Amino acid sequence: MTIVDIRAELDQYLARLWRYAMVLSHKRDIADDLVQMTCVRAIEKSAQFMAGSHLDRWLFSILHSIWINHVRSQHFMQQQRIDDVELSPDETGHHDETDHLWARQIMLRVNRLPEAQRNAVFLVYVEGFTYQEAADTLSVPIGTIMSRLANARRTLAKDVADPQPTRKREGLQ
Repeated sequence: MTIVDIRAELDQYLARLWRYAMVLSHKRDIADDLVQMTCVRAIEKSAQFMAGSHLDRWLFSILHSIWINHVRSQHFMQQQRIDDVELSPDETGHHDETDHLWARQIMLRVNRLPEAQRNAVFLVYVEGFTYQEAADTLSVPIGTIMSRLANARRTLAKDVADPQPTRKREGLQ
């Protein structure tokens, strides 16, 4: 794929990249910068893209790598929150209130997961990555993704079955 080809296709992935950048950073300006840096890096490294592979997976890997470098350079690792990610409207441009509330509750529960589990949940269940693609994106073995997802599902199932202990821990009685 040439620079021209990548430039032509980047536009269709911007919203998804921005959403993932928001999951990582929780700040619009940082998300904007991450997406911009991802686009620049993709164009600069277009010769490294392997024809026949998924451009979106490659772009997510670049974005994740840039984020990790950002975190390392800042010497801080904030507790990230997935609940600030904007929910997409349906095809008509409207949010169904019931769906919105349900999605918000799920996001709040997912937000309580450890960061590694949140990232795996987002890539696999929100973005539709395969386990291998998520593993490649996060630079971990596929077994690690499987373990993180299993632990996340177990935690979320306990949260749904017995939400009271969580409320007590958080002082929400």
